[in-house]
Amino acid sequence: MLRTLYVLCLLSSLALAEAEWPQFRGPGGEGVVAGEAPLAWSETEHIRFRTPLPGRGWSSPVVEGNQIWLTTAIEVAASEDERRAQAAKIPNADTHQLAAELSLRAVCVDRTTGKILHDIELFSPEKVDPIHALNSYASPTPVIEAGRLYCWFGTYGVCCVDTQKAEVLWRQELPLNHYVGPGSSPLLEGDVLVLTCDGADQQYVAGLDKHSGDLLWKTPRPPLREQNPDMRKSYCTPLALTVAGKRQVIIPGAQWLVSYDPASGKENWRHDHGSGFSITPRPVHHGGLVFFATGFGDQRTVAVRLDGAGDITADAEVWSSKRQSPTMPSPLVHRNRLYTISDGGVAVCYEAPSGKRLWQKRMSGKYSASPLAIGDRLYFFSQEGVTTILDGSQAEPTILAQNELDGRIMATPAVVDGELLLRTDQALYAISAE
Repeated sequence: MLRTLYVLCLLSSLALAEAEWPQFRGPGGEGVVAGEAPLAWSETEHIRFRTPLPGRGWSSPVVEGNQIWLTTAIEVAASEDERRAQAAKIPNADTHQLAAELSLRAVCVDRTTGKILHDIELFSPEKVDPIHALNSYASPTPVIEAGRLYCWFGTYGVCCVDTQKAEVLWRQELPLNHYVGPGSSPLLEGDVLVLTCDGADQQYVAGLDKHSGDLLWKTPRPPLREQNPDMRKSYCTPLALTVAGKRQVIIPGAQWLVSYDPASGKENWRHDHGSGFSITPRPVHHGGLVFFATGFGDQRTVAVRLDGAGDITADAEVWSSKRQSPTMPSPLVHRNRLYTISDGGVAVCYEAPSGKRLWQKRMSGKYSASPLAIGDRLYFFSQEGVTTILDGSQAEPTILAQNELDGRIMATPAVVDGELLLRTDQALYAISAE
């Protein structure tokens, strides 16, 4: 009876207002949610629906109205001969996977019932490149707005979907060599869809007209010292913010952190962060600073001032730390504190303005998904399917709950109307407090 009443209330709220989770890490793109989310759950408790998903993908769910959209990849495994032939072409082939055939798709799930409403093919590439074993062919999170969904699969293409008709409105391709597969999610800034194209072969940032898919601008990345193609690539999702009344798009890449004008693609400033590369964590900002991780090579967490112009390398860096810097999960700012979780499960809390380390705590498991701050709680999602919730209002890292689901968690969840929409490698869960 209570469950029936809950669903009726949800239907009523959906009729009154649209609740949105438009992009990777939510409305602001930084993983901070003002509302609430469930504290405790399991496979048998507080699960409003569990919808098995076709294929494989690490993209996060995005939500507009009663629709939840995700991307996925249906793979036909390569033969042993095909794998051997590919292994001869790339270094460290034992860490890669290869599909012989690929169908890249968008799936729409009804937020009320959990029923799959649409499952449409977006791309079916003739040539399929290998990916890292920890990656998927559908890792970039799409962006959604009223009536439109923008899906990007890196070198395999970007497209716009009419979410009411479930039809593709336009397609565009920006080929490049990711080396270990696509990773960066798109950013919608006004009428411009911003894409990070930091391949092993070429590195640039592109702006597409969201209405047509036409290329509006293409800005090469600053020159790189490193000549090894593997150390020139990166996978960072752009962050848009306003500084002194002006919109900026901040994108870390190999060697450089760069700010761009999203309308023109013109570079505002650049900061040489060193020898880091393969950067996946999305940056965050607070108090006039942008915080980012430098990826592999020179693994640091860095704070840089946002008010510069030109080459700001000499004086913009405020603090940095080599302590357990992540290469996959994004950092999180909450209550004047910066939190990071390393791939190996060590959480570190800093005083955001100064970089003073306040505490460090080892958590169980390995981490790819980015943490969320929901109200006063901090949510950390391990690859092993365990969500650890800390009390973010306390000076010390107090664990409030640990909740386990079947399957792996590689995708960062969404939070809508007090519900957690969590994707594992097996299914999409709607987790409620009721």
